Amino acid sequence: MSFNPYIFFDGNCAEVIDFYAKVFGAENVVKMPFSEAPAEAGLPKTDRLMHAQIDVGGATLMCSDVPPGAPYFPQASVSVAHQTQTVEDARTKFEALAKGGDVIMPFETAFFSSGFGMCKDRFGTHWMIMVDDH
Repeated sequence: MSFNPYIFFDGNCAEVIDFYAKVFGAENVVKMPFSEAPAEAGLPKTDRLMHAQIDVGGATLMCSDVPPGAPYFPQASVSVAHQTQTVEDARTKFEALAKGGDVIMPFETAFFSSGFGMCKDRFGTHWMIMVDDH
């Protein structure tokens, strides 16, 4: 059993999932637009994504767009944590995510990790990137 983050976006989920797939070297990318749902589901016929996911190293990150006209509340008070095996890998991913976004805590050595940083990417997702060396 596991926990999987599920992040919502307002019409740009396809762009977001492609970006995350590139940053994390996704093994699998899934994109399911609302328009592919069966008619009896009563969902809007739009190219917004009703579900998307990437699989990386046995973990899954899922997301979707809110339906057109639905309220959208950008992410707040939640971060997605990602651990790597090396400082170089963590720094590379942190820099890619932080580009065009906001650095909350610069990537540096911390008492609990040889590399740790926090950022909000250009899509509004908060990240905690760290080296798993304990």
